[in-house]
Amino acid sequence: MTDNGPMSSRAAVSTSIADGVGVLALDDADRRNPLSLATMRAATAALRAFADDPAVRVIVIKADGPAFSAGHDLSEMVERTVADEREIFAACTELMTAVHEVRQPVIARVQGMALAAGCQLVATCDLAVAADTARFSTPGVRIGLFCSTPMVALSRAVGRKRAMRMLLTGDMIDAPTAVDWGLINEAVPADRLEETVAELAARIGSFSGDTLAIGKRAFYNQIDRTEPAAYEAMTEVMATNAVTCDAQEGISAFLGKRDPVWQS
Repeated sequence: MTDNGPMSSRAAVSTSIADGVGVLALDDADRRNPLSLATMRAATAALRAFADDPAVRVIVIKADGPAFSAGHDLSEMVERTVADEREIFAACTELMTAVHEVRQPVIARVQGMALAAGCQLVATCDLAVAADTARFSTPGVRIGLFCSTPMVALSRAVGRKRAMRMLLTGDMIDAPTAVDWGLINEAVPADRLEETVAELAARIGSFSGDTLAIGKRAFYNQIDRTEPAAYEAMTEVMATNAVTCDAQEGISAFLGKRDPVWQS
């Protein structure tokens, strides 16, 4: 969470596309990349624009400076009405939902601290790679504002007891602990972070875009179901996936000992 002066309406987000990777950058490093209302709305719009762009096969969310994101902009939350506060947290929920709903895999590239809603964003991304110096926390309890919305993504990533420890104490965990707990996939030296994420994005982006979209949607569809219900739903997903053009091409290429040529 950040408190760095008067509320700013600037949407501190920039985007770029290169080699099939859409990059969404939080670019207010001097203020530790707060997730202001304008920034969250701009980030949501950027994700949806990437989703509609056939040139984008993978999305990376990154930032610069000492923090990936210090969370909500607290200057927007002082002397507001309940309706104002609802608007902020609804925008946050919309952003996190968009991360899951876009067809492309979304990778968080975490170079620094990820706090409160910043930690929530890391936990929400499909994959996360961090510098080994990065740290994570949900410190809202220390200012009387329990991290209830970050708790949703955090508890699903690290489990109940570990999430409650972070939520009830506000203590930081380091990158190796975040790997061990399942909050992030990998921690690497800071000077290898960009290269590692680029290699991961390129490897994932080399597969069929339609297949990745089917798989991502199916993952979130089945994860909270009972095992029998999940199998029932995923049996249908695999059957319909199997008859798609890219699946038939991939199977034929494997049997023919050649490289597949994807249509998507």
